[in-house]
Amino acid sequence: MAGKDLPVSPLALPLPELPPVPGVSLGSGRAEIRYKAREDVTMMLFPAGTTVAGVFTRNKCPGAPIDWCRAALKGGKARALVVTAGNSNVFTGKAGRQTCSDTAKAMAGLAGCKPTEVFLASTGVIGEKLPTEKLLAALPPLFGKLDEDGWAGAASAIMTTDTFPKAATRTAQIGDTTVTVSGIAKGSGMIAPDMATMLCFLATDAKVPAAALQAILAKGTAKSFNCVTVDSDTSTSDTVLLFATGSAKHPRVPAEGGKLLKDFARAVHEVLMDLALMVARDGEGAQKLIQIDVSGAVSAKSAHRIAMSIANSPLVKTAIAGEDANWGRIVMAVGKAGEPADRDLLSVAVGGTWMAREGAVVPDYDETPVVAHMKGREVAIAVDLGLGRGKARVWTCDLTHGYIDINGAYRS
Repeated sequence: MAGKDLPVSPLALPLPELPPVPGVSLGSGRAEIRYKAREDVTMMLFPAGTTVAGVFTRNKCPGAPIDWCRAALKGGKARALVVTAGNSNVFTGKAGRQTCSDTAKAMAGLAGCKPTEVFLASTGVIGEKLPTEKLLAALPPLFGKLDEDGWAGAASAIMTTDTFPKAATRTAQIGDTTVTVSGIAKGSGMIAPDMATMLCFLATDAKVPAAALQAILAKGTAKSFNCVTVDSDTSTSDTVLLFATGSAKHPRVPAEGGKLLKDFARAVHEVLMDLALMVARDGEGAQKLIQIDVSGAVSAKSAHRIAMSIANSPLVKTAIAGEDANWGRIVMAVGKAGEPADRDLLSVAVGGTWMAREGAVVPDYDETPVVAHMKGREVAIAVDLGLGRGKARVWTCDLTHGYIDINGAYRS
């Protein structure tokens, strides 16, 4: 089931205008790998010297493109990216590995680089052999039409069950030089740390050593995509890649990065956060975006685990879908997280209204403002454990009949 067949999420955001990123040319084309009436291949081309950073799924059954990228990332350099939608090239054994090798070689021949400088990503159905011949045939004509303004098409071509394309952009200062950071992402189901059934590709004209780039990307991903869940299922294909073309002229950045990259790191993190929240907004069947804040935990890690327990609870998510102010389900989700919690110190709020304080219903609690808040498109949950200073914030969406409809017919 392609995203184009689904109604657009009521939480959708418009695609921003993405300026060219110096050094990057990109485009999208049609290989009909699975989808017959839409573009399903995306290509990006980078100049010699481009550095790359990557973060990948922790699923123990990763797709062949994940293995390829992990190996390629050791070189720290990139010249091209090829992405396919509709078939994830997962659980395809030797055939999947051969597809990656053949695709990288074909792309390397077009770009004039080593196959190990070509990065690959795929998303879609698991366990079906990817029709390599269709993909290889689509590469030369797509290569011939790459340009600097292909961001919108690329954002759409990487979609599967997404209902809207996702993109974000920022500028930053490195010394006195302004650089651009832009990115696109896809994802709406099989979404859970680490990271999601999610592909995300960022590019910048900054000149940043691979090690410093990797540190910035890893930190930004931890605070964004790894704080988002739709259904608690961790995909086999999660990929976040950041390419730095080095086209901008700014002061030399040391290998470790340092203060010179402070504003650049801010821009990368903001782009990642924008994209992560768009993924939550496009959760399969979602009608509401949910923000969950946990404070008073014994540590930040404990707070995060408790927040994710709430975010992943089907009972919490269905209560919100039904606009039922059932705070008992939140208490349940706190208690099942396996983290330190004291029932008699616990406080719960929805929409800024405290419903329970220190283990009991607030005297004269009035549910009216909570019910009104839950009728909106964005719902805020706050939990204070009263045990320490640990805190965390995560995002999810409600769980509706739409999720079942989409995933029950995914292969049809």
